[in-house]
Amino acid sequence: MITARELNRAALSRQLLLEREQLTIPDAVRRVVALQAQHPASPYLALWNRVTGFAPTELDAAFAGRAVVKATLMRITLHAVHAEDYPVLRAAMQPTLYASRLGSRFADTGLTPMDADELVPELLAFALRPRTSAEMQAWVEKRLGAEKKNGAWWGLKAYTPLHHAPTDTPWSFGLRPSFVAAGTGPIPAGRAVDPDALRTLILRYLAGFGPASVADVAQFAMVRRAPVREALRALDDAVEQLQGTDGSTLFDLPAAPRPPADTPAPPRLMAMWDSILLAYADRSRVIPPAYRPLVIRRNGDVLPTLLVDGYVAGVWRPVDGGIEATAFHSLSPDTWGGLAAEAQSMRTLLSDREVEVYSRYHHWWTKLPETEVRML
Repeated sequence: MITARELNRAALSRQLLLEREQLTIPDAVRRVVALQAQHPASPYLALWNRVTGFAPTELDAAFAGRAVVKATLMRITLHAVHAEDYPVLRAAMQPTLYASRLGSRFADTGLTPMDADELVPELLAFALRPRTSAEMQAWVEKRLGAEKKNGAWWGLKAYTPLHHAPTDTPWSFGLRPSFVAAGTGPIPAGRAVDPDALRTLILRYLAGFGPASVADVAQFAMVRRAPVREALRALDDAVEQLQGTDGSTLFDLPAAPRPPADTPAPPRLMAMWDSILLAYADRSRVIPPAYRPLVIRRNGDVLPTLLVDGYVAGVWRPVDGGIEATAFHSLSPDTWGGLAAEAQSMRTLLSDREVEVYSRYHHWWTKLPETEVRML
């Protein structure tokens, strides 16, 4: 049996949050599987939390050289992944992307999935070099007409194997995306599950986030549970089963690290939408249930959080004069000291990039309870 705290420590270990490690940027991205990238700054802050001596210019270079790519993948959201992982992750997501992006909104334009099968190769040919969003929409309008442009492009931009092309400082990508063909060749038609790709996704997920339940895997990728169960059965001896304290069945790689429950976990200032907050169906692995509605808002925004002893303990934001930390419960002087040291390092990182990153989300702070607030 594995306890809840041991599950927490296993997740932190595999996500490089028990100790920063000396890794190249592509290797670090591969180790943690995928970095949430809805906000351009978040992959940078996520790696700063995980890599010794992280240099933002190294991630700039990885994006520019397409060693690390940004694309719509798990949960139909933007992720940064190792370029070599993209094809198999995209293949595993095929049924989900097909059902979601070629569904009602796409169909409301009068288009069918067969139309998409015809359009995707043409769109990829157009995107052999980087194209702005405006150029892509103009292509769709020319091909289909103005009345179908919005619905068609909404579906095609996520369904088509496209990478986001770096466009702007300070975080490689701006708010107006550009797209370039992923170069992975034709995609399979329809919603059939690629069993090999799904098994690979599961193995990669367990390496980066395990132990985990069927529901956790399905949550991470937004895939149906039945194919996940079937894939786990097919993996047989490649995975082992553990029992959670609630009687649930968890799966893991036999040789994967599972540190003791009392392993120290240093404080961290986590990026918005950090993957460790979203990778499980049971998010209490990292987020105390009482704090979940405070940090995961109803519209899907996930605030930048304080991680204390391995669990979310509050939120942070850059403001004029420093990093403002809001704790949801009392913290020890040593913990505040550790957070202050992290904040000083964070300010050095931000000073060269965007001092008040995430400022557009400050309105959420008016909805937080009255708790202890300190300037770090």
